[in-house]
Amino acid sequence: MSDINQLGNQLDNELLQGYLENLGKAIVQKMLDLYQQQSVIYLAEIEQAIKDESQDLWQEKCHKMKGAAGSVGLVAIHANLVVLEKSTDVWTEKSVHLAELKKLNDAAIATFIRWLADYEH
Repeated sequence: MSDINQLGNQLDNELLQGYLENLGKAIVQKMLDLYQQQSVIYLAEIEQAIKDESQDLWQEKCHKMKGAAGSVGLVAIHANLVVLEKSTDVWTEKSVHLAELKKLNDAAIATFIRWLADYEH
C-alpha cells in the first residue's frame, strides 16, 4: 500500500472506507470523477474572484470547494480551504494561495486514485 502517513494527511480513510463498504467501488470512483471535474470549475471561479478582487466571491467559491472536498474525504484540501475562505490577505498573496491550493488538490486527487486502486473488494 502507499505511504500511510501521506494517506492519513490527505484522505479521511474512515469516511472513504465507509463509502466503499456501503456504496461500492464504482460509486466511489464516480464521486472522485465528479470531484475532479468540479474542482477544475471551483479553482477557475476562485481565480476569477481574485481577478475581480471580490472578497464575497472569494469566500463563496472557497466555501463551495471546501464542502466538495470534505464530502469526498479530501481532508488536506478541506483544512486548507477552512483557512483560505476567511482570508483577507491582499490579492497578490491570494494568488500565491491559489497556486498552492492547485498543487495540493492535484496531490490529493493522485493520493485518492492510488488509494482507490489499492482497494480489492
